[in-house]
Parts: sequence; structure tokens; C-alpha cells
Amino acid sequence: MALANSQNAVGLGLISTLKSILIWSFVLAVCMIVIGFPVLVLVVSIASLMAVTLHAIMPTSAVLLTAVGFIGVHVLGIVAVSTFLTLKGIHPSDVEWLRWLHGAENPSTTSVYASCPLTCDVKG
Repeated sequence: MALANSQNAVGLGLISTLKSILIWSFVLAVCMIVIGFPVLVLVVSIASLMAVTLHAIMPTSAVLLTAVGFIGVHVLGIVAVSTFLTLKGIHPSDVEWLRWLHGAENPSTTSVYASCPLTCDVKG
């Protein structure tokens, strides 16, 4: 019985770690797309210059090679950073600005509607 419980605990720990890595990967990918747009423009311009340069050496696969290389580096970087954060013990539920990710609402923010001064006191 003790062996079954220890295997179950190891399985749950592995699932929790994998879940944390996947959540970090999602968050970092979204941040890379939204916040890193200027970096993305710089990377695309460098990649296009490399593709044009490599086109003289290998005309058929220069664009494919550079695109796969740059996208692969970004994907491997996101996975490496998310694995590092998870193994370091920083889980997404511990980060304050990821409140939107696990459904906790911000209690200090109240909604104010523009039509409320006109319609809030109207009784039907």
C-alpha cells in the first residue's frame, strides 16, 4: 500500500511540474508575441538579410533554413526558460501579475460605466 501511495505522489508531482512548465511556456510565448514585437521586427529583418545572403550559396532552402533556425531558437528559449523557472520553484500561482491566469479577480478594481450617471437611479 505504501508503494502505491509513493508512486501516486511521484506521478502527481510529475504532472504538477509538467503543468507548470506548460503554463510558463504559454505565458512566455504570449509575452514574446505581445511585448516583444519590436524585437520580433528586428529578428525578422536580420533573418531576411541572412536568407538573402544564403540564397547565393544554397538557393532552394535558404529561406526555410533561416526561418526554421530562428523559430527553433525562440521555441527552445521559451521552453528552456519555462523549465528553469519551474525547477527553480517559481510556479505561476506564486506570481502576482498572473492573477488573470488562475481566475482570481482584482478586488481593488471596480467597474465604472459611462451610462451609469444617467441610468443608475432610474427605477422601472
